Amino acid sequence: MDAIKLLLFVPFIGFLGLLPYANKIEPYILGMPFLLFWVAFWMVLASIILMIVYKFDPDNKGSDSE
Repeated sequence: MDAIKLLLFVPFIGFLGLLPYANKIEPYILGMPFLLFWVAFWMVLASIILMIVYKFDPDNKGSDSE
């Protein structure tokens, strides 16, 4: 497996692996309870990580038009 594809495990660990530690209401961040902020933060971070993997994946260098 390519090293860049290992980045795909980071959102999985953030969403599911660390969620029990983030399961609290206080503190409020940006007006949201901490758990809601945690999930929103990981959704944005997962999108950024997917964009990075798409950009740097060597298997994605071909043309899509056939």
